[in-house]
Amino acid sequence: MPELPEVETVRRQLEPELVGRRIEKVSVLDERLTRPEQPRAVERAVAGRAVEAVGRRGKYLLIELDDERTLAIHLRMTGNLLLREAGDGAVADLMEIKPLGGPRLYESSPEPSHVRARFELDDGRELIFTDMRRFGQAIVLDRGEGLEDYFAPRLGVEPLSGELTPERLLELAKDRKAPLKSFLLTQSRIAGIGNIYADEALWRARLHPLSPAGSMKLEHAGRLVEGIVGALEAGLDHGGASIDDYLDARGDRGSMQDEFLVHTREGERCPRDDGEIQRIVVAGRSTYFCPGCQERLRRRPQR
Repeated sequence: MPELPEVETVRRQLEPELVGRRIEKVSVLDERLTRPEQPRAVERAVAGRAVEAVGRRGKYLLIELDDERTLAIHLRMTGNLLLREAGDGAVADLMEIKPLGGPRLYESSPEPSHVRARFELDDGRELIFTDMRRFGQAIVLDRGEGLEDYFAPRLGVEPLSGELTPERLLELAKDRKAPLKSFLLTQSRIAGIGNIYADEALWRARLHPLSPAGSMKLEHAGRLVEGIVGALEAGLDHGGASIDDYLDARGDRGSMQDEFLVHTREGERCPRDDGEIQRIVVAGRSTYFCPGCQERLRRRPQR
């Protein structure tokens, strides 16, 4: 599933291309994309509107329209947003944008498959949403209170906003018995972290994924905040990770998968202490860690 670095990479690429452009026509080709709203309702709400900004909240991409409404898109497991020339199989030329993560090493697919929606722009280009597994979501929300009411129960603190401090992390984790890995995956506490960057952050923080979240002290929380920020910024620097289906807005793969420190590295040597990286399952997710250098905290007894 695309996580914060992948969605932010797409946002940075789309923002200079979409802001000021008008969405002339919308074609929703899969009714599951807009449920519970009907596709025609979403088409009518977006068509004819100009794009004022392109933002992000957690793993949601936010296309702000000129009528104080926002098109919120969640890529889920296999969703991709591609900017393409109208009537052409080639991805739109975004080379004037400074590449995130350096030159691309992979060729783009000539034609998209599993297209679920098309957004035709006033300059002739198209923004195409593809999704093989059909888990993606597109919803139109009123800006202001409507947007906040929707995200408040779903998304917690933004980890790259500066609001995630060691003290705030301890507050969020207080009395939590769940493993740190599960805690980091809970979007209502910290938004945008998924399986990949949780593993990378915990390794950077030298914390075992099975440590109870509520067992952290201030020093542990400080290391974990640094680990979270470091892992996410590394993902951004390399244009995201393309393990399975993720492509950026140019249709290119990210390169973060070549920079993983522990994720998917089972059986390899730890970059820090030469121990062997192991794989376990936490909350139903494959979890990679080094048992030699990642400290397993114990639950503190209640007074």
